[in-house]
Amino acid sequence: MNALDRHRPLPFDPLYDPMTARSLGPGSAYAPTYWIGTAGPAPADDGPVTRDMDVDVAVIGSGYTGLSTALHLAREHGIRATVLEANGVAYGCSTRNGGQAQISAGRLKRSQWIERWGLDVARGMHGEMVEAFALFRGLLRDPAIDCEPQDGGHYYIAHKAGVLPALEKEAALLRERFGYDARMLSREELFRTAVRDAEAHGALWEADGVAIHAAKLAFGYLRAARGLGATVHPDSPVQGWELKGGVHHLRTPGGTVRARRVAVATAAYATRSLHGRLRDRLMPILSNSVVTRVLTPAELEAVGIRTGSPLTDTRTLRHYYRLLPDNRLQIGSRAAITGRDAANPAHLDALRAAIGRKFPALRGVELDYSWWGWVDVSHDMMPRITAVPDVPGMFYALGYGGNGVMYSAMAGRRLAQLVAGEAVPRLPIFQTELPHEGWKTPFRRLGQWGLYHLYHYRDERG
Repeated sequence: MNALDRHRPLPFDPLYDPMTARSLGPGSAYAPTYWIGTAGPAPADDGPVTRDMDVDVAVIGSGYTGLSTALHLAREHGIRATVLEANGVAYGCSTRNGGQAQISAGRLKRSQWIERWGLDVARGMHGEMVEAFALFRGLLRDPAIDCEPQDGGHYYIAHKAGVLPALEKEAALLRERFGYDARMLSREELFRTAVRDAEAHGALWEADGVAIHAAKLAFGYLRAARGLGATVHPDSPVQGWELKGGVHHLRTPGGTVRARRVAVATAAYATRSLHGRLRDRLMPILSNSVVTRVLTPAELEAVGIRTGSPLTDTRTLRHYYRLLPDNRLQIGSRAAITGRDAANPAHLDALRAAIGRKFPALRGVELDYSWWGWVDVSHDMMPRITAVPDVPGMFYALGYGGNGVMYSAMAGRRLAQLVAGEAVPRLPIFQTELPHEGWKTPFRRLGQWGLYHLYHYRDERG
């Protein structure tokens, strides 16, 4: 048993589904990820809530966003937040992702930003991402946040020749409209300098991309936030939420936390019953990930990964992969539709097949870790960091769509600004709520099933 799970009395539930579950936590073991398996001893926290308490600000969720919110509330506003977590600290997305930080948030490209909002707003959004990456890099320099960063840009790899024209157009747009350092690499240059992905026909290289140890990043944020006076309470799920006289009453198993302001940072893991203003505003999507055994020198030469940077292919149902510092290969992609299908061996077989296509020398390689987790995808593919207009003192940051490793740091800072009553940039992700699907809500998973089949057909045809 890993040190992080030593005091967790309940087994991990691999079939948890936020769209159908009635509760999450407390006491569950962590998902069996590479990150939890190699993070070392758990840092100290403040233990579960054991009594009623009155606080200024409560933060629900102790992943990257929640901990960044607490950190920035203390550092920039002198506010000591109380963080409530349903299970162990960083139990959800923050210890189940691929450890890839890219200069993006949500699922849309810069060209799609222009289509949706126009060039001026798209440039403002790009400026937000640039500032966010600078903030993220600054946090990584904090001695408390030792997460093995590997900085060297992001490689967006064309998995078939047909996507190269669109990729080249996006690279030109980044340079010419946004003044951003992006360039195309030929297959030969990619093989020589970055990776010998047998599927690759070239790649778009972006200057900003950092690979990190996912759990060590979260636990670093925990140490930094608590060092500034925040308190973090694991095994304290919010099981009831009422607003009385301008005060939010958050009922946990150990006591009620009364807070004048509440910031929600639960990503995809909150149940539908957490609060009516949040219900069904996200589409939880499963993502699978595996890590191989340590590769031999001959295998490393055949794979030819000469960078620790994030690598992503151009499939709609993309593969994200990287070489870890201990010479294991990590790769992940989208998987099941429902929690009850998450353990279906077909999803693991699909990742094994992807390894074999990209790296024939690794066909059949042994896997040391396999896990899956939920991604918080918004219905319009972009996150929101906002106040809830008709609920005084309620705020949230949600909807990263799998691109939250980097931007969650800035989202936490922006959320802290909103909680503290300060202005944030006039950009769409701060000015509107997450959209709701209305009458389509009960049919979302049926639509997801159809789209996955369509995406797979488009991704794999010549």
